[in-house]
Amino acid sequence: MRADALLYPAPEGLYCPEGGFYVDPVRPVERALVTHGHSDHARPGHVNVLATRQTLDIMRLRYGEGFCGSEQSAGFGEELLINGVRVSFHPAGHVLGSAQIAIEKNGTRIVVSGDYKRRPDPTCAAYVPIACDVFITEATFGLPVFRHPDPLDETGKLLASLRQFPERTHLVGAYALGKAQRVIRLLRDAGYAEPIYIHGAMEKLCDYYIGQGIDLGELLPATIESRDRSAFKGAVVIGPSSAFADRWARRFNEPLPAFASGWMMVRQRAKQLGVELPLVISDHCDWPELTETIRELHPAEVWVTHGREEALVRWCQLQGIKAKPLHLVGYEDEAD
Repeated sequence: MRADALLYPAPEGLYCPEGGFYVDPVRPVERALVTHGHSDHARPGHVNVLATRQTLDIMRLRYGEGFCGSEQSAGFGEELLINGVRVSFHPAGHVLGSAQIAIEKNGTRIVVSGDYKRRPDPTCAAYVPIACDVFITEATFGLPVFRHPDPLDETGKLLASLRQFPERTHLVGAYALGKAQRVIRLLRDAGYAEPIYIHGAMEKLCDYYIGQGIDLGELLPATIESRDRSAFKGAVVIGPSSAFADRWARRFNEPLPAFASGWMMVRQRAKQLGVELPLVISDHCDWPELTETIRELHPAEVWVTHGREEALVRWCQLQGIKAKPLHLVGYEDEAD
């Protein structure tokens, strides 16, 4: 069947009329398939939600027990039939529990990649390429200028700064789901064995990662009221970027603001945020990884969504691959 009859953009999100479900809908719907737990993809209020067990658990942690009417978990590689449409979930390598969703009927297979990355990351299952007729890809960093450095080298910059400024508290801004845990693990893998202090907004998610068998080392709450401030000299404190703008951040000893994001390669953005130590660590593909993934899959069509759509569409067309932008709204990329 025609791909655009199997799945197409609607105001609520990508809609499969044959199956009667939406993928990552931005408004409450009867049946939602969710790729991962970030709030622009996983929203509360749906009647029925199908996702990986870890994504469902993360939604419950973030939204509470009543985040949906009913839930169903899908294991990686498990095939499910929804009103005659075959659906399966496959690792996306973005954050814990993140999945690509393959949708298939009458010989046509569409893969909705959600958000994905190709770099090694021990805090989540690695991306698996899934053959398909249509590949729906994000384009958060879909411009040739975006070529991310090795995250181990960026972690080395943080460790070098800790050695250079042993009296200063290094405040690392990181998204609470995925990025914070990845930065912690990168530090551990680089040999940093000291306690890492975390903002209260990250405690539940870090505890969940640990419960899933991901070793994050010793984590302590970044509370100042009951602790001698000298304990934070030369320490690493990780918190959401929003917390760095309030009084919480100013209480630490000579704070050195850092931020872990693919956007930190844009100097103006780092400057606007007052970041002294930009760390280019992304949970999305850069331009070479986006194009190499499309080459590897070699789909008949590529549909491009949320991000720098036009450049990637043009690249596909120059490669002889049919492509179009989807112009979906409601998906953010600022927190990467």
